[in-house]
Amino acid sequence: MDYFIQLLVSGIAAGLVYGFIGMGFAMIYRATGVVNFAQGELMMLVAYVAFTLAATFKLGFWPLLLASVAVSMLIGLLVEVLLIRPMLGQPVFSTVMVTIGLAVIIRSVVVLIWGADPMPLATGLSTTPIRLGPAGVYPAQLHALGIMAMVVAGLWVFFRYSRVGIAMRATANLQTVALLMGINVKRIFALSWALSAGLAAIAGVLVGVIYDLEPGMWLTGLRSFPAVILGGLDSVFGAALGGILIGIVENMSEGYIGRGMKEIAGFVLILIVLMVRPYGLFGKPDIERV
Repeated sequence: MDYFIQLLVSGIAAGLVYGFIGMGFAMIYRATGVVNFAQGELMMLVAYVAFTLAATFKLGFWPLLLASVAVSMLIGLLVEVLLIRPMLGQPVFSTVMVTIGLAVIIRSVVVLIWGADPMPLATGLSTTPIRLGPAGVYPAQLHALGIMAMVVAGLWVFFRYSRVGIAMRATANLQTVALLMGINVKRIFALSWALSAGLAAIAGVLVGVIYDLEPGMWLTGLRSFPAVILGGLDSVFGAALGGILIGIVENMSEGYIGRGMKEIAGFVLILIVLMVRPYGLFGKPDIERV
């Protein structure tokens, strides 16, 4: 039983990171209909930027997190303005290919600037595990849980009550109608990329603190993709829950079946779910009336 609880707790901790990245995927897709395949690479880039900020200004965890989110949102805006906005009106496949090209460029830039050796992200957080019954968790993992709760609550209030959030929801439903109602769709697109990049920054800092930095951490973005498919590609909050479920499934499969299952368990799960619910657990089916 103790082994099960430890696997469960560590799976939830890993799933929180998947959830942040998955929410970023869903944020962009919901607003623009584009899957950003550079989300994991953006998370990695911001994590390395956070390393430089921490080393230069000796920032603690919370100031570093806020600074990284601000820098990441600026990067997201630049990507949208310089690379994505010129693709408006072009086939979605072309825009997706732009994000894939951006992903390859970021991987090369990270190795070119920071090198390929693993590096710890020092933020002053203790690395001594905290015992929660039979399970042990790192302080950074507890921080991840609290941050997830704050982000989900904040986004719910934002989408529910703010004018900009309501405009984003309207744009997600039907861009043409949003334009006719006077909504600046280009501005909404830019905001969605900025918010998505901010979520990637949170994931990047958490991954750096918990697991250290290394150029292969972009694979975390690929492994988080099943989370957004599981929760529903158009559901931001479903992606958060999907990430936690994927983290638990990965840990349980490796713990009880064997090594190597962790890398494929999430993809096996979404194959099973998609056969039953092609639009994910919380996604909305497209209904076309003829």
